Amino acid sequence: MTDSTFENRVSQQIWDSRYRYRLDGVVQDHTLQDSWQRVAAALASVEPSDQAHWQERFYAQLNAFRFLPGGRILAGAGTGFDVTLFNCFVMGRIEDSMEGIFEALKEGAITMQSGGGVGYDFSTLRPSGVPAWRVGGTASGPVSFMRIWDSMCETLLSTAARRGAMMATLRCDHPDIEAFVDAKQQTGQLHNFNLSVLVSDAFMQAMHADDEWPLVFPADGLAGGQHAGNAIIEREWPGYAGRVPCVVLRVLRARALWDRIMQASFESAEPGVLFVDRINRQNNLAYRERISATNPCGEIPLPPYGACNLGSINLVQFVLHALTAEARIDLDGIAQTAGVAVRMLDNVIDLSRFPLPAQQEQARGSRRIGLGITGLADALIMLGLHYGSDAARQLAATIMRTVCHAAYRASVALAEEKGSFPFFERDALLQQPFIKSLPQDIQQGIRSSGLRNSHLTAIAPTGTISLLANNVSSGIEPVFSFEHQRQIRDNDGSPQCFALYDYSLGLWRRQRGEQSLPDYFVAAHQLTPEEHLQMQAALQPYVDNAISKTVNIPEDFAVADYQSVYEDAYRLGLKGCTTFRPNRVTGSILEASAAGPDSHCCGVDRSDD
Repeated sequence: MTDSTFENRVSQQIWDSRYRYRLDGVVQDHTLQDSWQRVAAALASVEPSDQAHWQERFYAQLNAFRFLPGGRILAGAGTGFDVTLFNCFVMGRIEDSMEGIFEALKEGAITMQSGGGVGYDFSTLRPSGVPAWRVGGTASGPVSFMRIWDSMCETLLSTAARRGAMMATLRCDHPDIEAFVDAKQQTGQLHNFNLSVLVSDAFMQAMHADDEWPLVFPADGLAGGQHAGNAIIEREWPGYAGRVPCVVLRVLRARALWDRIMQASFESAEPGVLFVDRINRQNNLAYRERISATNPCGEIPLPPYGACNLGSINLVQFVLHALTAEARIDLDGIAQTAGVAVRMLDNVIDLSRFPLPAQQEQARGSRRIGLGITGLADALIMLGLHYGSDAARQLAATIMRTVCHAAYRASVALAEEKGSFPFFERDALLQQPFIKSLPQDIQQGIRSSGLRNSHLTAIAPTGTISLLANNVSSGIEPVFSFEHQRQIRDNDGSPQCFALYDYSLGLWRRQRGEQSLPDYFVAAHQLTPEEHLQMQAALQPYVDNAISKTVNIPEDFAVADYQSVYEDAYRLGLKGCTTFRPNRVTGSILEASAAGPDSHCCGVDRSDD
């Protein structure tokens, strides 16, 4: 059966294999509209009144492809299955003991079995080679234990054909940082992990000055007397309140470590880099939490047991008179959809089950949501704008500012109606940098009425839901390729190959036939790394969580120029940077692999959505 809503086979396949509700093998959603009604009714069911009204409004946004909730919401809402509606989690602190390590492993397995991806900070584990004084042996280090997590993830299927995704982070001053950086240099190693180094401001300063860089570990985590002659310095460390005495175990040149990180990323596309001090400095809840990890694709920095609740506004649905001289973007329509989307995602928090009680406590305490955008590149093409142009960046910033401010105004109104998030502290929140950057009417609204959600905006990869929406461009990424082959897993896990064409190309052909394409039909590989970064930087001021963005790098790019991409990302105020260059470990992004032609961080089998 072909649903007329879908313009291509792959969109129908995505719906059928990932989001269509079946009960004991019997189809319950006969059409995509049935799926939308199921989700709308479930989200409206937690409203204290006017449930029919809200169901109708929610359905209208879904059925028009204007708002695309995260995949766990589409797959689970209204089914009665014992699954989470949250896409990803950051897990709790890993206690540095055998009991603590395997308890953390168990919690991760339970979370992934329920449908969530997981992020872990492994910085709390002792470095390899130091005495494990309670058992008389030596510690094997974080990377050795990461292999156990990798095997667990390899075994588990989180939901149906969707494989589990994991993020691992390690501090740039952990003594095992070099082993962590090199961990994926061989094909197939830690295949189920994305890796990111937590890079501090102090490290960036030391790197630029070519200073020495001490590698340290908290003194109370090391065997007493074993390092009596070593220097002690104070550092912040995950699991501790404030700065703690740390033993200097080794010293190297900061520039040498940076070069090693860059070379590893150049050769294997990993690790990525997270600018952890900036993440914490700009965190709306900096007054009560410290962050040292993110969800698997990096758009939601989270505290221990934090969860991400994602949805995206599909911008192609707001372009009027597309591909004509009169083309324009409907900003008022975007703002209206953003307001409804905030309510929908807020309701997810009350509707969802949680794998662990601590995750429920965090999610309902902060009521974090991540409302973003998708289809940006296609929308720019439909408006006649080249992705790499100043005009495109200015418009993209205007769109994201519209989403952000509409979302915050909606959250203020929800707080007046339903109450603020439980972790809300008015005076402390109003002093946070992102809140202070908002328009005065929003700040005054927070002061007088409160805020329903601690965070409201994030830009996710949206790989799968963008395919569902007739293959619009993903998130804020440029169009990957206007035509290509892609493999998608079927319900039974077997791959099927699809010939894909981009949404804007299909629209052009319907309107203009086979006329040659104008120069604003630009694909990712035709843009410079600087143009990728500048688009991300243009939107970052309006994103209180973070942005998942892959900077495409040509295969023949010089290593020195490659390093400057990450240094420019830091200079531009980004919270992290991820790149992809065709390489000997992961191959080419253009290969039609089982995961499809995504960035290294998440194929469609392991997408955040």
